[in-house]
Amino acid sequence: MFALIFSLAGCAAAQMHTDEQLATVATGCGLSGGDVMQDATETRLLFIMNTGVTGPQRACVYGWAHRNHMHLVVIHLAPEAAN
Repeated sequence: MFALIFSLAGCAAAQMHTDEQLATVATGCGLSGGDVMQDATETRLLFIMNTGVTGPQRACVYGWAHRNHMHLVVIHLAPEAAN
């Protein structure tokens, strides 16, 4: 019983972040301000939508997402779809 209580106590809910917070994460990781997004209906997911995200950029955003109890989803856009 105690194991169940302690395992649930370790779960933290992801919060909805402001556009400014997400833009700060994006620019801090070398992306454009609008490349990092969060959906209000599923706050546990953090999205990167970019045509050419690099490994270090992805790792940077992943680290922030992980610290904030979120899962990172990377959506690679085809160059013609980005327009």
